[in-house]
Amino acid sequence: MTSIVPAHAVTGPVPATEEGPGEGFDGEGAAPAPLAPRARLFPSLAAVYRAQLSRARVARIPLLFVATFQSVGIMVLMRGVVDGGSEARAVVAGSSVLVVAFVALNLLAQYFGQLRAGGGLDHYATLPVPPASVVLGAAGAYASFTVPGTIVTAVAGSVMFGLPLTHLWVLVAVIPLSGAALSGLGAALGLLAPRQELATLLGQLGMSAALLLGVLPGDRLPTPVGWARDLLPSTYGVEALARSFDAHPDWAVVVLDLAVCAVVGVLSLAVATWAYRRAAVR
Repeated sequence: MTSIVPAHAVTGPVPATEEGPGEGFDGEGAAPAPLAPRARLFPSLAAVYRAQLSRARVARIPLLFVATFQSVGIMVLMRGVVDGGSEARAVVAGSSVLVVAFVALNLLAQYFGQLRAGGGLDHYATLPVPPASVVLGAAGAYASFTVPGTIVTAVAGSVMFGLPLTHLWVLVAVIPLSGAALSGLGAALGLLAPRQELATLLGQLGMSAALLLGVLPGDRLPTPVGWARDLLPSTYGVEALARSFDAHPDWAVVVLDLAVCAVVGVLSLAVATWAYRRAAVR
């Protein structure tokens, strides 16, 4: 026999769920699912660093060879003019840091200029990563890529000019600090330049300044040029490395030069991060 009594009269009223009636069937009234948490700085930085390093390893090996060959060639040319003393220390130190300037400043300026011109920044802007991780990851990868060429240049120059190899361990501090300062400058130039061609030009000019103002001894330059040399981030890395060639280096001054280089590196990377945010939202 079919009953005409409503079911809820027998079984009682159906309890309403907290989500509201009908939820789970038509989706109306459902609360939006929470978004995934934003990626933290250091994991994002490590991911960008590995990606950039693998890319640079394939694409930049010929250019690194050119940078090393260029620096060694400069020392060979200067060997016929400079015999020793402070001039030889300046030539070797300036040529060694020039490898860092070629890769970390010149190539990074071109890279970010190309990214901005080709719309590559739009890809990074859609990733849930902090802007600082993109800039620091790329800068760290390019700076790390300069290690072999800088070491080869410093050792070759020390042998060529008869300088001691005892304190070349200073490169452990000079390479990352100079690389940070020059990478931040290169990234800022590439991101702030309105056109890709101008970013390339600024990178080339920066590398030329590192060549002319880094290889020549500071006390031989005219006073206005010496002021420009003091403003160049790589100068303090060059000075620290040049002083390490002394028989008894003044380590307090060396540490001071490295500290200045570190401060300039932090400031330049901060400017590059700001420039990245500015370029990514335009």
